[in-house]
This record gives sequence, structure tokens and C-alpha cells, in this order.
Amino acid sequence: MGDQAWLADTRASYDNVAVSYADQVRDALAAEPYLRGSLAMFADLLRDAGGGPVADVGCGPGHVTAHLRELGVDAFGIDLSPAMVDVARRDHPGLRFEVGSMTDLDLADASVAGLLAWWSLIHVPDDAVGTVFGQFRRALRPGGLLLLGFHVGEQSRLKTQGYGGHPMKVHVHRRQPDQVTTWLLDAGFTVEAQLLIDLDERVPGAVLYARRQP
Repeated sequence: MGDQAWLADTRASYDNVAVSYADQVRDALAAEPYLRGSLAMFADLLRDAGGGPVADVGCGPGHVTAHLRELGVDAFGIDLSPAMVDVARRDHPGLRFEVGSMTDLDLADASVAGLLAWWSLIHVPDDAVGTVFGQFRRALRPGGLLLLGFHVGEQSRLKTQGYGGHPMKVHVHRRQPDQVTTWLLDAGFTVEAQLLIDLDERVPGAVLYARRQP
């Protein structure tokens, strides 16, 4: 799958569902204590390291970005979908949101103290993950903290209809934590911790904490 094809499909799909998606996830964290705890630990680790700006890459409608700000994190959001960014700006007018791609981040080298990719890697094909992690490493300061959340599994599927019944055309990739860990090590990260969530559910989740090596 060519880079431009999957990026264009992902952008168009989330433009289509932006308003409906925001309505469905606006209060989602309230029912997810382990995810809230993961974000709280991320905030604590950032604070212990001296703080600094944090990029929420693939921020969608900005609800997680806003949650991080409530935790005292200097977070801003980046998303591929202009419609998602419009919704994020509407719902969180005091926060910074920008249109951008994780494959080519418009961030200066070593400019952020932390980076979050919260279930936003799920549409990135395997052959592009190395590029994405390379961009994450470039943007992070040495020792900067990376927090990833993703679906756990072995399969990929094509999603043709999404939130609110709107048409979509995105592949959803489920991955094993060991594979993601290997990609992170290859990209110059040290993986510090792993949390598996909802293991009895049809699609479990995983959260990984990693740091950029010097």
C-alpha cells in the first residue's frame, strides 16, 4: 500500500466521522480506570523529568489532549484529519491543535519532552511503522518519554463503516506488544513498562512506556 494511499484514505475517513466520533468518545475515559491511570503515570513521569511540551499525535477530537492538560501536562494535539482538528478546536478552544502527519512531523528536532500516540498507530501499515517511530525519536528530547496505546492481536481488517454509520476506508492493525517493542528498540528507544488491558475482551489493548535513547 503506497504511503499516499493509506494516508489519504485515513484522512478522508476521519473527516467523514469527525463529529460522530467526538460525540462517542467525549466521556470515554470516565469508564476506563486503567487508561486514566496510564495517563496519570505518564504525567507523573514527565513532571519528574522536568516537564516540557508534549505532542498528542493522532489526537482526534482532543479529549485525551484536554485530559493531559487537566493533569498539568503542557500538551498539544496533532491530527491528520482537518475535520478532527476543527472539532478539537471547537470543543477545547483554549488548547493548541494542528493538522499534521506522524510520518512527517512538523516539529523541530528534540523539541518535545513527551509524545503520546493513543490508539493512533492502528491504521499505520507495518512497513511505515519504522518511519513513524523515527519521526517520534527525532522530535523527542534525549530521554524523552513516549506512551503508546494500541489494539493487541495478530490480524488486520478493512473498516468500511464507522462512527454514526459513515463510510470509512481504513485498515485496522492489531499487533503483539513484543513486535511493537522490537520496532521501538530498532528505532532507538528503551522500553520501560507494559500494561495489558481487557484480556478477556475480543480486542484487548496494550500500553507501552518507552524513552528515547541519547
